[in-house]
Amino acid sequence: MLSEPRSGRLAAWGNALFAGLVSPDDAVLAIVGEDAVHRVEGLPGEPGPVGLTLALGRLRALGVKGLRVALPAPGHPLGLSGPPDFNARALDAEEAVVCHGVALGLVPEVYEAGPEGDVHVEVVWHCLAVREAPPADVPSLGEAERELAEALRDATEVLSRLDVAGSGPVAEAAVDAYRARAERGREVLAPGYPPRAVRVLELAQRVGLLISVAYENGHGGAVSASEISARALALRPVERTARRAQVAAYNAFVEERERGGR
Repeated sequence: MLSEPRSGRLAAWGNALFAGLVSPDDAVLAIVGEDAVHRVEGLPGEPGPVGLTLALGRLRALGVKGLRVALPAPGHPLGLSGPPDFNARALDAEEAVVCHGVALGLVPEVYEAGPEGDVHVEVVWHCLAVREAPPADVPSLGEAERELAEALRDATEVLSRLDVAGSGPVAEAAVDAYRARAERGREVLAPGYPPRAVRVLELAQRVGLLISVAYENGHGGAVSASEISARALALRPVERTARRAQVAAYNAFVEERERGGR
């Protein structure tokens, strides 16, 4: 969870574009990020893959009013509403974007080529039919913020007791990298998102950092099987809660519009 999901960038900047808050060029630049190129395949009316600028324009013309994020994991179809074939592809990718206003969804497929350190990344978003239904297990921003604070407090207590809190060069490098990104003032979300969504996403990303450091540091001081199991049990619900909070933050734009807040 250290890296921002591609579905999050697509939804956030796509929403800002649909609302007229950013230009198509700025939106596409933010969505592509460090990748080489993004294309969309399977758009209604298009015989083959098209670029993001055309794809976003076509989605808006089809009646798409906003974009939501799904971050499913095995046993947890977070943000999905079906049908099964779309859910299966989203689960395989561990992310998806679901359109609001038109029954379509987008699942990324990532292609990498080149040597380590000079990897060329291309992304193809597969446009598929979805079921028009409420997304699964997505909390409100308020719920997500409360759940995240509680889960982080509980997990920190357990990890500290087991001596597996972040320590060592791997942990220090991860923390330094996170702080460097924050100090550069990167935009956590696109223009138009409520401040609470930004706050929730930032907290979810910090929790993701803690989880990643704990996993990447091996077993730390948890030397017995029972201690290793206790750490896994402590991390699992926190990871789930952090994913729920991420989805709530990315989806806040559409939720506010649905409530008539915009």
